[in-house]
Amino acid sequence: MALDSHIPKHLQQRVEALKVLVVDDDQHMRKVVRTMLAAIGIRQVYEASDGLAGLEAIRALTPDLVLVDWEMPMLDGAQFIRMVRSPGDFPYPDVPIIILTGHGDRWRVVEAAKVGAHEYLLKPVSTKALSDRIVSILAKPRPTVKMEGYYGPAPRKLVFLEDRAPDVDEQPARKPGS
Repeated sequence: MALDSHIPKHLQQRVEALKVLVVDDDQHMRKVVRTMLAAIGIRQVYEASDGLAGLEAIRALTPDLVLVDWEMPMLDGAQFIRMVRSPGDFPYPDVPIIILTGHGDRWRVVEAAKVGAHEYLLKPVSTKALSDRIVSILAKPRPTVKMEGYYGPAPRKLVFLEDRAPDVDEQPARKPGS
């Protein structure tokens, strides 16, 4: 049974119809992710055991979503995304990609955004967190942009904390009603 309570009803059919590719060198982790995707209601799940096989699987399957591990032999997650996000060289450069990794280092999160990942999830991940990210990609799709060596989802708008003084060139944040 799908986790209907976590997925808005108007998106449930779209989620269930997704074709998802899981790229991870750890067979046990692929099985865990497959089980979570099944719990979300996704029936079409494909697997690749490394980045090179993942690139071939994207070409052959044209998935709607790719989940990729960061740390893999031969081709790591960042290299994988760089190759996918190469319009002209790769046939499906716009496929949404979620990094699913055991590495929570800030530099990796920043690098994932720089190479064009849509989302970054830290293992162990809950089925709800995975479901929420998938719903976010479907419900609030970000347009693909190409700028200064970057190709991928449009960066999210920066949110400034109110207790932080603005930089000299910034305008102070307006409070609601002012």
